[in-house]
Amino acid sequence: MNKTNYKSTLHACYLGYITQALIVNLPPLLFVVFQKKFGLSYTMLGSLVTINFVTQLIVDALAIKYVDKIGQRMSVVMAHFFAAIGMISLAILPRVLPSPYLGLILACILFSIGGGLIEVLISPIVESLPGDAKASSMSLLHSFYSWGQVIVIIVSTIVLLFVGQDLWFVLPILWALLPIFTLFKFTQVPLIPPIEESKRTPLKVLLSSKIFLIALLLMVCSGASEQSMSQWASLFAEQGLGISKVLGDLLGPCLFAIMMGIGRTWYGIKGQKLNIHKALVVSCVLCVASFVITASVPIPAISLLGCALCGLSVSLMWPGMLSMTAASYPSGGVAMFAIMALGGDLGCSVGPQLVGIIADKSNLNSGLLTAVIFPVIMLSGLVLLKPMLNSKEELI
Repeated sequence: MNKTNYKSTLHACYLGYITQALIVNLPPLLFVVFQKKFGLSYTMLGSLVTINFVTQLIVDALAIKYVDKIGQRMSVVMAHFFAAIGMISLAILPRVLPSPYLGLILACILFSIGGGLIEVLISPIVESLPGDAKASSMSLLHSFYSWGQVIVIIVSTIVLLFVGQDLWFVLPILWALLPIFTLFKFTQVPLIPPIEESKRTPLKVLLSSKIFLIALLLMVCSGASEQSMSQWASLFAEQGLGISKVLGDLLGPCLFAIMMGIGRTWYGIKGQKLNIHKALVVSCVLCVASFVITASVPIPAISLLGCALCGLSVSLMWPGMLSMTAASYPSGGVAMFAIMALGGDLGCSVGPQLVGIIADKSNLNSGLLTAVIFPVIMLSGLVLLKPMLNSKEELI
């Protein structure tokens, strides 16, 4: 097939990452509603985030063994099926079950199954497509997660503004149309066959590599750094800074996502000329500063600027680590991406939960300040990785 035949595949992958943004970012936008309607604590809200990413983590682990048996196309179609069913369940189950919290948990598990599969499958699909600038392509793909987050926030905020919080359940039903549409797209687009098992880098080789294990730890930190701010930005803006729900969503998580999208899009265009290791070091330093500014400065405008800076600082962490690892192991296949996604999701679950636990014991500012530990660990790991990169033992 000609290279141009895969444009439809790439577009479907972009929609897949917008669906992933929906799965991750719609629930926290409704945290204030869930608090008011169902009386949930910070810890219970944080647990929904944890359930989301732990479910994805479990799916990541299972994908290592079962995706090849099920088939690439069937797996990605199933991913969007679960995403759609989960969104519909989010609108229905909390309102019909005796325990609304149980309904939220069940819905979260369903759409998180879809999110886990999307995360494992979409990156290797894009990595397999013809082209030389793999790191830039990966960053551009992940920029659609960021722009998807912006779209989810703006559309959801407008819908809630017009229908009111009492009709919040209309929102996930409307959003279910996105994964349904993407599901049908993936039934038609051309896919490059996955790497044969005999030609893949064995798991034991990956898991015995010091550099791969460090990269895996850095994926944990990248997920934790990103979601510790992203998942709590809306609630922090409204309750911590005294801003209205609408302004809180637009100036908190939306500004975060816009800056993250700008960073990823810029790297997607110019990235092949940059040293990704140096870029990640700068990202970590900026991330540390952003958490301190957001949590410590009492002036709302400056605090929100800290939130935006955090979005820019984390923009390259996830796609950057995937690109560095894929460059070292071009034959890693779905298993490699699944393990890296597993590490990222572990961070995505641990980070927001830690913030929620500390917030319940003190306040949300203290919770966000605690999260600074993740970019600090990531910076330390990158410093440790530097001599290994210079020796060109594995990564390039």
